[in-house]
Amino acid sequence: MTTETVYEVKGMTCGHCEGAVSEEVSGIEGVTSVKAEAATGRVTVASAAPLTDEAVRAAVDEAGYELVGRA
Repeated sequence: MTTETVYEVKGMTCGHCEGAVSEEVSGIEGVTSVKAEAATGRVTVASAAPLTDEAVRAAVDEAGYELVGRA
């Protein structure tokens, strides 16, 4: 079973931003796919089990952006 969660991330403006956020969030254990969209500020994450907001926040922070919360 896959869990899909959409987050709002502040600061993404281009494809490079999308890549940076996707790369960091992909590193969270259990994540199967990440789709970041700079135009909307949304990041859709599919995972084997629900993720903690803290884990996602840490990954987004590491990429240099701000997790606003779940969209």
